[in-house]
Amino acid sequence: MRLAVVGNPENRRVALFRAAVERAGQPEPEVFAWREVLTAGRVPGPGTLVRIDSPGEDAEVDRLLRELGGGRPAAVAEHGRIIGGADWFAGLRAALARIEAGGGTLLSRPADILTMTDKPRCHALLAAAGIPVPDALGPVDGWAALRASGWKRVFVKPSHGSSASGVLAVAMAGPRVTAVTSVEVSGGSLYNNLGVRRYHDEQTIASIVDRLAPDGLHVEKWYPKASLGDRVLDLRVVVIAGRARHVVVRTSRSPMTNLHLGNARGDVSAVRSAAGEREWAAAMATCERVAGCFPGTLQVGVDLMFRAGWRGHAVAEVNAFGDLLPGVLADGQDTYDAQVAACAI
Repeated sequence: MRLAVVGNPENRRVALFRAAVERAGQPEPEVFAWREVLTAGRVPGPGTLVRIDSPGEDAEVDRLLRELGGGRPAAVAEHGRIIGGADWFAGLRAALARIEAGGGTLLSRPADILTMTDKPRCHALLAAAGIPVPDALGPVDGWAALRASGWKRVFVKPSHGSSASGVLAVAMAGPRVTAVTSVEVSGGSLYNNLGVRRYHDEQTIASIVDRLAPDGLHVEKWYPKASLGDRVLDLRVVVIAGRARHVVVRTSRSPMTNLHLGNARGDVSAVRSAAGEREWAAAMATCERVAGCFPGTLQVGVDLMFRAGWRGHAVAEVNAFGDLLPGVLADGQDTYDAQVAACAI
C-alpha cells in the first residue's frame, strides 16, 4: 500500500515526513495539497495509506476553510489575526469528510481529529474516561458569565484555537483583574502576537473575551504547574501506536509555555528526576490512556502538566497535529521515523 500525505506541500511538516519515508527505503509519498482538497476535491483514493497533516501556516488554506465552513466568501486574514474559529472548524469537518469519502486508509480518524480540535468536547471525553483534567466551567458566552461564575483563576481558551491563539490566563480578586495572554488588540481586531503581555484593565479584558465568545469558549480552572528554578513547565508527549515515546519539556516565566512565544525547552532528565520514577511512569501511562481514547489514530500529542510540588498531573490538551518535535529522538528515531515504522507497510 502506497503512502500519501494531505498537507501544505511547502510546509516543513510535509518535508520531515517525506524525509522519514525516504530513510525507511519506501517510495516517495504522494502529496495532496490542502488547497487542492478544498478547491478541486482532489483526495487520496483506495490503495493509499494516508497521513493527514496540519492545514495550518497557510493563509489561503485558512481562508478556504473559513469560506467552506461559513458558506460565504471569506477574505485572507491579516497575519496573526484571530477570526472565524467556528467557520474554520466547520470547514475542517467538511474537508475531512471529503478525504474520508476518497476511500484511502487513514492514519488519523477524522472523528478523532475533530474531537481533539474541539476543546470542550475533548475535555468531556477525557473526563468521562477518568483521565485527570482540570475542572471545566461549562458553557460561557462572555465576560459577564465568567465574572458571575465566582471562579477566581481560570484559563480561557477559544474552543477551536491552537498555538495559544486567543488563550488568556485570568486572575480575579475582587475589583482587580489581570490577564496574561499573547492576544494583542489593534484597530478593533484581535491578533495572536509572539509576545506575552499583561492586561490589568477589566474593560479591555472583557472586550477580548466577548470578541472571542461567538466562536466558542472553553474555560478551565487554573492548574498550578510544577516548576524548576524560576520557570514553570509542562510536557508535550507524542504517543505513537499506543506508546509514549517522544517528550519535550516546555518552560516559561509566564503561564504560557508554547515554545513559539519565546519560551525554552527544558531538560527531560531533570524533570523526570524531580517528578520521581513513580510519578513519571504514571504520567506516561496517562498519556497512553489518552491515546487509547482515539483508537483509530496512529499518533496524538498530549500536553501534560505536573502539579506544583510534583504531586499528581493533569492533561491540558490533546493535539491531532502535535508531532512536530524537530531534533527529538527516541531509540534513534524522530516522530516521523517512528510513525513510518509503525505503519508496517
